[in-house]
Amino acid sequence: MNIDFKSDLKRADEYKPAISKFLRDMIAIPSESRQEAKVIQRIKDEMETVGFDRVDIDPMGNILGYIGNGHHLIAMDAHVDTVGVGDPDQWEYDPYKGYEDDEIIVGRGASDQEGGMAAMVYAGKIIKVLHLEDDYTLLITGTIQEEDCDGLCWQYIINENKIRPEFVVSTEPTSCRIYRGQRGRMEIKVATSGISCHGSAPERGDNAIFKMAPILNELQVLHTRLKEDDFLGKGSLTVSEIFSSSPSRCAVADGCWVSIDRRLTAGETGAYALQQIRDLPAAREVEARVAMYSYEQPSYTGLVYPTESYFPAWTLEEDHPACQTLVAGYKHLFGEDPIVDKWTFSTNGVAITGMSGIPCIGFGPGHEDQAHAPNEKTWKSELVQSAAMYAVIPTLYVQQFVRD
Repeated sequence: MNIDFKSDLKRADEYKPAISKFLRDMIAIPSESRQEAKVIQRIKDEMETVGFDRVDIDPMGNILGYIGNGHHLIAMDAHVDTVGVGDPDQWEYDPYKGYEDDEIIVGRGASDQEGGMAAMVYAGKIIKVLHLEDDYTLLITGTIQEEDCDGLCWQYIINENKIRPEFVVSTEPTSCRIYRGQRGRMEIKVATSGISCHGSAPERGDNAIFKMAPILNELQVLHTRLKEDDFLGKGSLTVSEIFSSSPSRCAVADGCWVSIDRRLTAGETGAYALQQIRDLPAAREVEARVAMYSYEQPSYTGLVYPTESYFPAWTLEEDHPACQTLVAGYKHLFGEDPIVDKWTFSTNGVAITGMSGIPCIGFGPGHEDQAHAPNEKTWKSELVQSAAMYAVIPTLYVQQFVRD
């Protein structure tokens, strides 16, 4: 079968009003992590309307839409939860009612990451209308709880649903560039202990906050000494929260703990990052406790799937068939070479590739700098480009990299 790329792009452009309406419908449904039930149902309705062959919702609450029944399982993913609104006074428009003109759509989730979901569903319709089915099964996932715990949904899909695609296309925002990796991250807790006493005579106690102070200084220096990778860039460390415990405001603190957002570059493991902090002279001197946080919150279905808050860095080689499929598709559709790069933030790829070794490649509408920002927006032209690209990826892969 020869792919008619012009017809594909034309269909995607014809579906722009429908894609836009579907996206605005999703934006209108508040869907923060663990509150995605209504938006999942809206996606299910759209998948069934455009002609998906099968639509399931798994026990965690992820939606799994299938097209075709060929031998090669290819997946495309969008997380459909969003962060909250933040300060409503910083929004020019209602975050859920949003705004739309000929070029943009504004609203919470427009770029991060319901735009990818809208484009994927209509790619499915293009496949059906243009008869692009081949020896593949396309799985389109709308995943949950990513903003709370990136990759948890795919840990469940891989380990419990026993689904292992040949590769996964992440539709996180890339400005319609091709992204093939990201730094990892982990959430670390550092704690010190002291002895409380009356604040009028602090020498009788042992102040846990004072014990933490030199550790904070050494953490700041450690950030400057972290490893750097030519592609992913430098690891980073920042103290994001600080807490203390005390019998009263008139007492010496008997406990202090801080949270660390640690970004991991290639070659940095969770054990390595924890040991770096344990080895700090100030941490050793006061016998600070260094540990990884865990995540144990129920999904909207009530299912609890515990995991450590460790999300490994990952990359996909530029010559991998998944990457080359997207490069070829981009050239055929848009007549120029794509930009191949990486994400700054984290994605479900931490579980897909970082934990499970399944190749992951990124292409999505919207821009990273819109994620979690007030007046979040996406671009209709990128929704169209993405829908056209998603529709040809499975057939291109089967024809060029499986049969060849």
